[in-house]
Amino acid sequence: MKKIAISKLNDLFSAISKEKVLYIPADDGANQARFTPWQEGLTLTDKLNTVRSAKDLFFPQVENLVNFKNSGKAIQIIENRTEPQPFVLFGVRACDCRSFDILDRVFLSDPVDTFYKTRREQGVVITLACNRPTETCFCGVFGIDGADPQGDVTCWMDEAALYWRANTEKGEALTAALPMLTDCAEEAIDPIAAKIRSILSKLPLNDLDLTGFNRDRMMELFNSPQWEDLSQSCLGCGTCTFVCPTCQCYDVQDFDDGQQVRRFRCWDSCMFSDFTMMAHGTNRPTQKERFRQRFMHKLSYFPNNNDGIFGCVGCGRCLQKCPIHMHIVKVAKALKEDLK
Repeated sequence: MKKIAISKLNDLFSAISKEKVLYIPADDGANQARFTPWQEGLTLTDKLNTVRSAKDLFFPQVENLVNFKNSGKAIQIIENRTEPQPFVLFGVRACDCRSFDILDRVFLSDPVDTFYKTRREQGVVITLACNRPTETCFCGVFGIDGADPQGDVTCWMDEAALYWRANTEKGEALTAALPMLTDCAEEAIDPIAAKIRSILSKLPLNDLDLTGFNRDRMMELFNSPQWEDLSQSCLGCGTCTFVCPTCQCYDVQDFDDGQQVRRFRCWDSCMFSDFTMMAHGTNRPTQKERFRQRFMHKLSYFPNNNDGIFGCVGCGRCLQKCPIHMHIVKVAKALKEDLK
């Protein structure tokens, strides 16, 4: 275990940025926090979570995949991929860190997404325990400990110091390059962790019950009469999917600029009416079907195909951002009534 005084946090960030590109959660001027490349004068936000998750650094919203150029009947393939620079992602919360495990199951399974894989290899994840969880947090429902997050390095903060524990080879290598970190006892973080766990145990959504969302009752959930009422108020705006750290849907499109064709991918949402649109139309033509797809995937399809791991990490972003407050907790509670 290592530590550094809070007054020297800027020195720590400066030292890390000399080794790798450093991203920290910082205020964006619109009363929100985002992961931002660190530079002198940029300070750590005091907000619990960023408006968008750390997923952006590994699976960006828009990404140019390859270009094509036609010359008569010949097609030239132009490889435009650039190797990402090694980077450090500081201040990742426990929920966002768990989301990487979910994304890994998607993008690192055969066939491996090499764009994602390269970024995962180049990135070092430094997590930060949640000193002030909010009422929209429910990560504990999924077995996530906000007081002891995973990652290459785990950090805790109090008023005096930042405490630092390396967990992986990546974390050990970064730690070795930071001589300003000094040794301290493992027990130093015990009071911080105990206080966090006390807060987490009292959060209003801590008792959300997801028992019964298993393969045996999948069709019962699918055919629930609740979907009709739950989906009525949904705007299909996709806000929930764009702030979600685990959503992984994307579309691939070609853009002809007159000189060459650029193929890129961008985030998509199963809540959109043109999602997976093909010549014959879409296979989910109603809002009810699209709404059901999103929540069945999070609560049933994904865990049933991934060792019981839910496709949600309880970060609470959709609870905060949904314009009509129809979020995954309300859906889960409503469906639970049908499982009794």
